[in-house]
Amino acid sequence: MSYAFQDLLPGNHCWGCGPEVEDGLKIRSFWDGDKATCTWTPRLEFAAGPKHIVYGGAIASGIDCHSIFTAIAETYKKEGREVGEGDIIWYVTASLKITYKKPTPIDQPLTMTANVTELGERKALIHCSLVSGGIETATGEMVAVRVSNDWYYADSKE
Repeated sequence: MSYAFQDLLPGNHCWGCGPEVEDGLKIRSFWDGDKATCTWTPRLEFAAGPKHIVYGGAIASGIDCHSIFTAIAETYKKEGREVGEGDIIWYVTASLKITYKKPTPIDQPLTMTANVTELGERKALIHCSLVSGGIETATGEMVAVRVSNDWYYADSKE
């Protein structure tokens, strides 16, 4: 059985991809060959001004979450581990450039495909493409930085 990367790291409270966050985007990423994919169906509350188009901020959040988890999963793979096995690997967004190519319809599933284009000791570069109805409507270029477990568990020390 294949599990979403996000479901394998307990305690993820991210609005975009946290498994237990009820009102979030519910981004779930899986391997598809050497790329990570996510199919997401936006809800009406993620509409832009016109109700038939997805709000750009929701698109950016989805690309952000999917790209971060692509970096996490790729690093686990590089280290010869399954996602969630052993010490937790976590990245944060250092920069994210979104290019909106066309309006993204809200009434159909969206597919994000991401791959790590460069992976160093602490930094990953990720490219993500968002497709709706067979048309690429947005892309993202991310620089992600690996952080320590202290960052991930900081709220449990209070």
